Order: sequence, then C-alpha cells, then structure tokens
Amino acid sequence: MTITMTSAVTGLPSSQPLSLDDYDRIIGQIQDGALETGQLALALDELRGLFQANYVTLILRVPSAESMGITLISGQSEWAGKLAYFRDYRWDAPLGNMPPDQVYSMDQLMSREEWEGSTYYRDYSQPNDVYHIMGANIATTDAGVLGFRITRSPRQPAFCEQDRALCMRLLPHLRRSLHVHNLLGRSESLGNLYAEAVNRLSVASLVLDESGSVLQLNDVARELLAQADGLKLVGSRLEASYPSDNRELHKLIRDAVESKQIPQPRETREALSVARPSGEVSLGVVVEPIAAAEWAEGHGQPAVMLYIRDAVGKSQVDNRVARELFNFTPAETALALQLANGLSLEEAAEELGIMRNTARAHLRAIFSKTGVRRQAELVRVMLNSVGSLGRGASISTLGKPVHVIRRPLLRTV
Repeated sequence: MTITMTSAVTGLPSSQPLSLDDYDRIIGQIQDGALETGQLALALDELRGLFQANYVTLILRVPSAESMGITLISGQSEWAGKLAYFRDYRWDAPLGNMPPDQVYSMDQLMSREEWEGSTYYRDYSQPNDVYHIMGANIATTDAGVLGFRITRSPRQPAFCEQDRALCMRLLPHLRRSLHVHNLLGRSESLGNLYAEAVNRLSVASLVLDESGSVLQLNDVARELLAQADGLKLVGSRLEASYPSDNRELHKLIRDAVESKQIPQPRETREALSVARPSGEVSLGVVVEPIAAAEWAEGHGQPAVMLYIRDAVGKSQVDNRVARELFNFTPAETALALQLANGLSLEEAAEELGIMRNTARAHLRAIFSKTGVRRQAELVRVMLNSVGSLGRGASISTLGKPVHVIRRPLLRTV
C-alpha cells in the first residue's frame, strides 16, 4: 500500500509515493508528540520534510490584548524544540477564521493580487520568505481550536490538491496527539498543585517502589532525611535508624504493596512510630498503596506513598502572610515565629538580639492583635492559621528512576 505525496519540484504526484512504512513512522512521531513538547517539535520537523516546507507551525494560543500568543515552530533554528511567544494579535489573521477541521491553502482564500497587497503578506510572510501557505484549524475537546500551518517559499510550487488531501489525512492524528498532550499537562499541573499543598502543610512525602527504594520526594522529606535522625537514605533505599523500626517499616511497605493484589484487602497496619537517636519525639509515618494498572506493576514502579510528620519540626509559617493576616510589624512577626517554633520569650529575645523588655512589649502588641492572652494560645493560632499555607516547596526526583515530564498546557485559541 502506498499514499500519494506531492513532488516539491513539480507540484504533481511524485513517482516515489509515500510508503506505508514511512506513513507509519510519521504517524508514530505525531503520537509520540503527545508525551512532551520536545517530541511534538520532532513530529513537526518530520512533517516539514514530508511537505518540503520551509516552516511548519502549531499555534497553541492566539495572542490577544490580555495574553501573549504561543507557537511551536519547525524551521526556525532559534526556536527549535521550544515554545515561541509573541504579542501581535493581527498575526495569522487570514487563516484564523477558517472553519475547523478543513484544510485550505491561501490561494483558495484570496487572489494573487489580494494576497500580495495584504498587510499580512507584507509584514509577516514576505520578511520570512513565505509565499505559499496551507493550513487547518484543529478543533480539540479540551484545548479549543489550535492552528496548524505549513509554508513554502516563493521559489517553490504552490500547494496542490494532493498536498491538501495528505494534510487532511494527518489531521485526526494531530488532534489525538494534542488532546492527549493537553490531558497529560492538566494531570501534571493537578499533581503539582496537590504536591504543593502537602509541602505547605510541612508534611514530608515520598513515593517508593515495592522494594522500598525512593522514586520521588518533596523538599520537606529531603531536609528531614538529611538529618538522619530516625529515618535516612542508604543509596536510594529508605531505612530507619534502629533495626527493629527498620523491619517494621519495610513490613509496612510490603503489606501496602500486597494489599493492592488482593480483591478484598484485609485489615493491615498503616502507621508506624519511628524512634529517633537524638531523643526527640518519634517520627510519625503513614503508608498507603498507590493504585496502578496491573501491567505497570513491578520493580521501579510507584508502589506506595509514605507520609512523615515531625512533631518537633520548625514552623513553616510564612512571615509575609503572617504580617498581612495579623497586621504584625516586622519585629512582631519575627518574635511570633520564634515563639511558634517552641522558644520561650527569653530564648526568642536572645535569638533575635533584642532586650527582654522589648520582647515583652512586642508580645503585648501581638496578644492585642490576635485576641489571645497566653503564649500557648498564640502558638496554636499561628500554627492553625492560613499563614502556614504561604510557603511552598517542590517535588524533586532522586536520581532518575522517575521522569517528571515538563510540558505546557495547550490552551484555547
């Protein structure tokens, strides 16, 4: 089976038609483009070669007075594999109003004289060595209408009916790829949002495989494990400081993994108290299984989520949010945060380098602004307020067992 393609020299059907193997390769690259922007850029490079074009462009967002436009361009070296941002809302005007899911060339929309006399041609096409344009507006379920443009220089032949037919054949595959790209981007954004929420609550969180090796951890967990007080990393494996706790920890992980394989899971232990060599209050650990498809099970796959709470960890209250929330002065904020971290008034004054009488004066003002009368009540108010949500951190990977895909959300045109 072959698919007819057009010669870039004559504009007529080529004597070397597109083979089924070549067609499969091109479709495969378009499908791989769903995974990340870099793969999508490689698919555009393949299409640029297929149509013997000087540029192939995906318009992911048309610019407006409120926002910048976003494109992915093949053929412009400075933007190879990267998103290009632009502001001019008049850009792409002749093709922007085409009905969706149909392929048009510029000579179908206007005469040669109209085209060469247009502002679009003078301001955008001619300076970039573009004369012939073929394109479509691709309607997607969640990303709106996205622009797909293929261009040739004035020294090349115009796009013909065979070019438009081949482009039309590729549109459904592009639509599916862009749709999946958008869904993956949304999923990642939601995952990052939930991860930020866990960070802001000062909860250490780790993703482990079934052997207890850490695949991902947030910055709260990284700081906690760096202390090696109760829990630590040995290579990429999570270990407890004491052998008895270590046995219990890994039994907890195994039980969580096995619970996913039982149709009606039995009651299993989910929490563990881990002793600390420093003598500080024990760490609280909760383990829960991560649901996964059966074919994705196995070594190196996310198997369990582990949460650790350090009862004696320092408060993560954001001083800026605390100032705005309670109308504290900078000095009052600094004192309140030291008290929230468990210091006495005298210890806080020494830490801040201020006189005790000055600290007492600040404390009276703090009590007045928060409506409390005792230091213990102040600590409770500080830790339970939204001030603790003002600080964010990030999820990071340990080594490279899990690849976190970075991609933009494809937005409505």
